[in-house]
Amino acid sequence: MHPEKPFLSDIQEIRRRARQHMEKGAVTEGYKADRDTALKLLNEALATELVCVLRYKRHQFMAHGLNATAVAEEFQEHAAEEQSHADLIAERITQLGGEPNFNPDGLALRSHSEYVEGNTLTDMIKEDLVAERVAIESYSEIIRYFGDNDPTSRRLMEEILAKEEEHAEDMRSLIERLGKEGL
Repeated sequence: MHPEKPFLSDIQEIRRRARQHMEKGAVTEGYKADRDTALKLLNEALATELVCVLRYKRHQFMAHGLNATAVAEEFQEHAAEEQSHADLIAERITQLGGEPNFNPDGLALRSHSEYVEGNTLTDMIKEDLVAERVAIESYSEIIRYFGDNDPTSRRLMEEILAKEEEHAEDMRSLIERLGKEGL
C-alpha cells in the first residue's frame, strides 16, 4: 500500500499561486478548460438565451384567441427566465475575463436556436418547443465539454439545462391541451 495523497496541495503553495496573476480573477492555474473555447461556447449560449427572450416576448404580445391569456402568461414567464439565464451566463463570461457579446449584429448567427415567429398560437408554441429542444441538446454538449475542466460553468449550464427541459415540457403540455380543446 502507498501512503494516501493529501487532499489539498501545500497551502503555502496555493497562497503563493493565488497572488500571481491576480488580474485573471477566477481563472487560476487550476482552470483546465481552454478559456477561448469556454468563452465562445458561453457567448453562443448567451446569444441563444437572448434570441429566446425575444421570441417569447413577441409570442407574449402576439398571442390571440380563446386560450391567449393563459398562454401569453406562460410566454411572459419563460421570457423572464431566459433573461435570467442570459444574465447568469454574462456574469460567468466576465468572471472568466471575457466580454459578454450583446451586439445585435450577428445575434441570430451566434444563437443555437432560431428566431421563428409563428402565425397561430399553436405555431408559436411549437416553435418555442423546437427552440427549447435545440437548447437542451446543445447545452448538453456544452456541459460535456466543460466536464471537470470548468466545474463552475458546467454547473451553471446544468441548472439552465434543467430549466430548459421544464420549458420544453410546458410547451409540450400546452400543445397537448390545445389539441384536446380542438383549438
